[in-house]
Amino acid sequence: MQAKLYVGNLSYNATEEDLRNFFSKFGSIQNVEVIKDRYTGQSKGFAFVEMSTSEEAQKALELNGSDFLGRNINVSEARPQERRPGGGGGGGFRGGSGGGRHSGGGQRRSGGSGFGGGRDRGRGGRGGRSW
Repeated sequence: MQAKLYVGNLSYNATEEDLRNFFSKFGSIQNVEVIKDRYTGQSKGFAFVEMSTSEEAQKALELNGSDFLGRNINVSEARPQERRPGGGGGGGFRGGSGGGRHSGGGQRRSGGSGFGGGRDRGRGGRGGRSW
């Protein structure tokens, strides 16, 4: 077992110092990281606590389901972060979804007079709007 623990269902008011004090009865703490929203700085309700040894981390698993600042926390062995596919999903100038002139979205060319009817053309349609 590794020495890094996942701590979930945290109160949004929990601080790294609160967690350090709570887990210190099971051994020496190497690192505590409360995960926060990058834009607002608000806690996301989970954290990672790294103990000095895997034995200490194993003992700290006893805290799973215990009350911490009014919430029953989840404590488990941290899993390695999964690689996320892709390169970031748009953003920037004309990025993202829907949009540009040739993206296939928005208005379609009718292929004729410019008054709609492009889809029905040649199928007995009466022109006009096709939607």
